[in-house]
Amino acid sequence: MANCKCNKSFSRNYMLLIPEKASVFDLIRFLLISSNVDKTKFVDCPEGELLPFRRRWLIFLSIMAQKFLQLVAKPLASFGSALEQWLNLLARNRNIFVLFHNFIGGKVVSIPDKTSSDYTSLIGYLDKRRMLDENINYGDSRYYAALSIMAAKTSYENSAFIENIVKDYWKMDFLGFYDFWNEYQEKATTQAFLFRQNTNSDSELIVVAFRGTETFDADAWSTDVDLSWYELPGVGKVHGGFMKALGLQKNVGWPKNIDNKPNVAYYAIREMLRELLQKNQKAKVIVTGHSLGGALAILFPAVLAFHQETWLLKRLDGIYTYGQPRVGDEQFGEFMKAQITKHNIPYYRMVYCNDLVPRVPYDDTTFMFKHFGTCLYFDSLYKGKIVDEEPNRNYFSLLWIIPMVMNAIWELIRSFVIGFAMGREYKEVGVTRLIRFMSLMIAGVPVHFPQDYVNATRLGSPELYLHGSTNGKTKNN
Repeated sequence: MANCKCNKSFSRNYMLLIPEKASVFDLIRFLLISSNVDKTKFVDCPEGELLPFRRRWLIFLSIMAQKFLQLVAKPLASFGSALEQWLNLLARNRNIFVLFHNFIGGKVVSIPDKTSSDYTSLIGYLDKRRMLDENINYGDSRYYAALSIMAAKTSYENSAFIENIVKDYWKMDFLGFYDFWNEYQEKATTQAFLFRQNTNSDSELIVVAFRGTETFDADAWSTDVDLSWYELPGVGKVHGGFMKALGLQKNVGWPKNIDNKPNVAYYAIREMLRELLQKNQKAKVIVTGHSLGGALAILFPAVLAFHQETWLLKRLDGIYTYGQPRVGDEQFGEFMKAQITKHNIPYYRMVYCNDLVPRVPYDDTTFMFKHFGTCLYFDSLYKGKIVDEEPNRNYFSLLWIIPMVMNAIWELIRSFVIGFAMGREYKEVGVTRLIRFMSLMIAGVPVHFPQDYVNATRLGSPELYLHGSTNGKTKNN
């Protein structure tokens, strides 16, 4: 979390939230009475900062959410561990009826070790697909997108599981899974893995996949809801929580190089890519991620551009994000559009139907986080179109309540028939159906899970990816 004692001279403007210094009474008084933000002890910002009620309300919600998450961090992790162990036990015994039969007969198959290649997370249980779509081959306009979402989905698993998938299922080279240090949270809370595909005799594709928000990880959720921001010279305002997860350094921000520091995501991955790409001048890179991972996937090239890493940017062959939250303001958007255009980098931000995460926070008049560029929007029939912004930009818009509920009902019905209509690999498990049913009142929650994004990339039209695509082609160096 932000620390007001840090030097912010690297940022021209900033607003840092410090939840540990806020009492509930302080927050209520701040919300209802005070508009002079710099006088509060739990917000660090330039002197004389005044905020209207609507922005104070967002700060109030952000700090309350972070305080609540830290309060429930341990019980949430314990509950998640118990649930995933139960789901793995069910999976290894096929279903609850076989489990009961085996229990009576003293033949219950034990739960695998949490670090083994057989152990799956909740995300992995909800969507058990491991193979790539055999109908989408390298050179197909959908190939990068289909490979990326499977990598983003797999990133939620443990290292042994990921290595097994990459080597044994995808027949590619596993380059490593990493836990990266977050200097503000003072623990390793950012994860990513790298792998390589030999595309032909003299070229290769390197994929960097950032892990998204783990369902029962309070630190990751705190990163998401931390609405602190820093304004970087020439770049714009950027979500502070995401920058901290990527490797923002206390007191110095984003120096081009760091020495004698813990292993942090941006710097470690940049050095790995330099080494790998120097070995093969025809090798290319794509970066991907789902949810929080998508935010890190777009911020990684942003910091490369901030550091003028032109050589690396020219080797970047695509950015593919799924359910990505907004990460910066309009100036940041213009900065990234210029960089993407300059270096001819395809950028696809996939948004499925009423997914809540890509639509918050959003406020037309007072808040700074907005999307930039084009996004690839898929409706509940997996039909896609390229738009400047997802149709219902604000999830909480009253105009969209009825359409969202109707879509949620349809998606619940579809979960029972999609396996028959599209094939067994699309069949949904009972837990997924239960989540869809329980979430009818919050329609954008179940559709944020990766399975609908996997379906969308496989069932969507190949023509959608021709927009800026360089799949199977070589960019000019």
